[in-house]
Amino acid sequence: MKNKWFNYSAQLLFAGLIFCSCSKKSETTVTPVTPVTPVTPVTYNYALLADSLQSSTYVAFISADRNYFIQNNSGNNTFNYWPNAHMLDVLTDGFVRSSNTVYSQRMKALLNGIKTTNGGAYPNEFYDDMGWLANASLRDYNITKDADYLNVAQILYTEIKGGSNTIAGGGIAWQRTQLYYKNIPSTGNATILASRFYELQGNAADLTLAKNLYSWMKTNLVNATSGEVLDGINRNQDGQVDNWVFTYNQGLFIGSAVELYNITKDPVYLQDAIRTANNLIVDPNLTSNGILKSEGQGDGGLFKGVAVRYMTLLIELPDLDAADRTKYANFLQKNAQSLYAKGIARPSMMISPDWSMQPTGSTDLTTQLSGMMMIEAAAKLKAEAKIQ
Repeated sequence: MKNKWFNYSAQLLFAGLIFCSCSKKSETTVTPVTPVTPVTPVTYNYALLADSLQSSTYVAFISADRNYFIQNNSGNNTFNYWPNAHMLDVLTDGFVRSSNTVYSQRMKALLNGIKTTNGGAYPNEFYDDMGWLANASLRDYNITKDADYLNVAQILYTEIKGGSNTIAGGGIAWQRTQLYYKNIPSTGNATILASRFYELQGNAADLTLAKNLYSWMKTNLVNATSGEVLDGINRNQDGQVDNWVFTYNQGLFIGSAVELYNITKDPVYLQDAIRTANNLIVDPNLTSNGILKSEGQGDGGLFKGVAVRYMTLLIELPDLDAADRTKYANFLQKNAQSLYAKGIARPSMMISPDWSMQPTGSTDLTTQLSGMMMIEAAAKLKAEAKIQ
């Protein structure tokens, strides 16, 4: 009896062990799930960033005498005429955006300071230099109605017209000592300036000049199929075209076309602007992965800003087709977002020549200005609901 009970109990125990063992093997192992952190969308506050850039740039680049902006942020105090002309335009961007009189005060101080630093006069050796300042000054007159700006623009316009001759078929010379060498920087600036003087004063000779200069650029330096704009002609007095492709030449031609379209409503000008803009946003000579390419520092550092300024005017043109407007606005938005997130060192607020990576070493005023033009343009386009 005892042995029988023992055998029965042992069988029950063995069966229980088997049951428990089977149950353990059939359980599903649960792997803990790591909570997903929500991704916060980036908010691009271009206006706030523009003010920060304006403030930091003023501190880093203003000369000791407060008359001009120096060459770079690492001790080179050289005065360069054409970047200071663009600095006037960038200060104006800040004033138009904010109505803050700090900007208008700095604009007037710079206008006077350029004259002082340039030997007591506004004219200089280079016709393109004078064109940049003349256009910035005329813009400031149209905004402020301060006659000092108009006076500067008129002085420089008279000088610039002196660079017009029939060598190489027309155009505006690059500098006084090379009257045979014609290029887009001098001629495009003069075309825009003549157009704007016509709009202001109604002098038919100004419109004729603008049309002739535009026709010369289109015939000699613009690819009729792609719209790509080359730099200059006859530099070595051999009639040859320099096959240099820079972003600012595209911008100046677009700007010239927009100005003449505004005046004449001739659709050819608008078609020309669209052709060149379409090329600008895809041409590997000008962009990389949808971002305007780095053209280094020095003079090249300023080139992209000019392209952005005149692309913005095209986007704002009421007669531009909605699909084209969206396409160009998206292109500038992509550039602005890349620069915003990747191309600005913080807290210094210095800007890289490559808008897809952080700056290294010193920063030239030219490079800083291009980035500021991009962010000011983005602030303007966002306020107009053309970008996000």
